[in-house]
Amino acid sequence: MDRIARSVADQAGLLTVRLKDGAWQTLRRGVRFKPLWTGPAGSSVLIEFAPGALLPAHRHSWTEEGIVLRGGLQMGSLDLGPLDYHLSPAGSRHASIRSRQGALAYLRGTSLGRKSSVLRELIGGLLPVTGPAPTTVFADNKEGWVEVAEGVMKKDLCSDGILASRFYRLAPGAKVPAHSHLQDEECMMLEGEVFLGDILLRAGEYQLAPVGTRHGEVFSDVGATLFVRGARDD
Repeated sequence: MDRIARSVADQAGLLTVRLKDGAWQTLRRGVRFKPLWTGPAGSSVLIEFAPGALLPAHRHSWTEEGIVLRGGLQMGSLDLGPLDYHLSPAGSRHASIRSRQGALAYLRGTSLGRKSSVLRELIGGLLPVTGPAPTTVFADNKEGWVEVAEGVMKKDLCSDGILASRFYRLAPGAKVPAHSHLQDEECMMLEGEVFLGDILLRAGEYQLAPVGTRHGEVFSDVGATLFVRGARDD
């Protein structure tokens, strides 16, 4: 019972969203989204496209990061598949986004869930100026991975000087020591399974660790790939 009490205390303040949790909201025909967390620079959501669905052109209010979890998305000549990463800087314009085959994606820094911001982005999308250039990192790009601990690989994606976004890859049996958070930290499970202390996360599940909270030892017995957005120096 003491062990259970300590575990409950360690998890206090953590927000975990399971695959079955949350409510899906219809955005337009064939497109729905599920809010995960709303922060000061946009929201984190899961977004799902039915085959043939599309979103119209829009201009980003915040820097938006997207990762395809299943299926595929097409943006002009760009064709994104599972685990491909796409960053759209604030002020940049997206042409229409389509999905021939259907898709599930994770978005961080989106306006979805804020009606006034979504309307502003759609109006901004009517202007043809493209704005800052986007960045795409394809899943088959092997460059940029560095080993940060035994069995733990890291790939930097972007940083604003305070917060940084990264991919982490844990081999089966890999461990990361318990640690506290200097900034809000978002974690989206992409592949495999990982224990964050006593909390098991599976592919497609999300966790927010607010500033000041603590994670127990991170461990994966089957291997895992994660997207993490947190303090630059963590």
